[in-house]
Amino acid sequence: MSLSPQQSDDNTYIFDTESAAEMARLIAVDQFTTRGMGGPLAEQSDPSLFSRILDIACGPGGWALDVAFAHPRAEVAGIDISKTMIDYANARARSQDLYNISFEVMNITHPLDFSDNTFDLVNGRLLAAVLLKTAWPQVLRECYRITRPGGVLRLTEFDIGGITTSAGFNRLNLLASRAIGGTYGFSSDGDNLCLTPMLKTLLLQAGYQNIQQKPHAIDFSAGTDAFMDLYRNYEVFFQLLKPTLLCTGVITEAEFDPLFQQMCIEMLSDDFRAIWYFLTAWGTKPE
Repeated sequence: MSLSPQQSDDNTYIFDTESAAEMARLIAVDQFTTRGMGGPLAEQSDPSLFSRILDIACGPGGWALDVAFAHPRAEVAGIDISKTMIDYANARARSQDLYNISFEVMNITHPLDFSDNTFDLVNGRLLAAVLLKTAWPQVLRECYRITRPGGVLRLTEFDIGGITTSAGFNRLNLLASRAIGGTYGFSSDGDNLCLTPMLKTLLLQAGYQNIQQKPHAIDFSAGTDAFMDLYRNYEVFFQLLKPTLLCTGVITEAEFDPLFQQMCIEMLSDDFRAIWYFLTAWGTKPE
């Protein structure tokens, strides 16, 4: 495997985990993703059953903080490899007077510092840029270990950054998939990550049963409530991804800049249309 400039053998997140720009982007991603899903646990029939909840690769902690606020009787924890993001998440918890939540630095590709059968719900969201394809089975087995019998593992993933009317966006999206798909995704051709079709299989292989799925779609066409959030996300995302695109050889410096400008112009046009599709899948650990 050829690592991107941001990676090491111990940290395979596609971007610099201590980057302030990436943290700011992820704060917004947490917000618009949760809104697009209808809330932090919208598809669960009775979230009050989850008394101990863990969010893995929690980033700046937005999802976990929302859960702790909505369910004050639950004990919520978040873990992430980034000290910068964990420090931010703990500061936010204190500023919001949330005493039922804590955050800790931990690498989810290593054995987790939790006892067996600890959590009623383990949540993993948008791990596509965190886990190499080869790492998923081991990580989900570790999730299984720390999930209590009858508890739930919940995963939310996507395959491609969106389907749009912008030729520039679509081209950069395809190049991004080709740059990382071979190591992070399950697609045979690398044109997308092919994660959503794999979620059920991955959960079953880890030992979970009664797999359920719920699709989501965020319309970020021009004029929609989500447009500016998604526009700003991709504006930052592709600039942060630029070193990886260049490193993997899918595009040159001379080609990237005009294509990026084309994307921005097309996305800001009144006739821009776009939808981002993603999927939540969850399973139960046998009693």
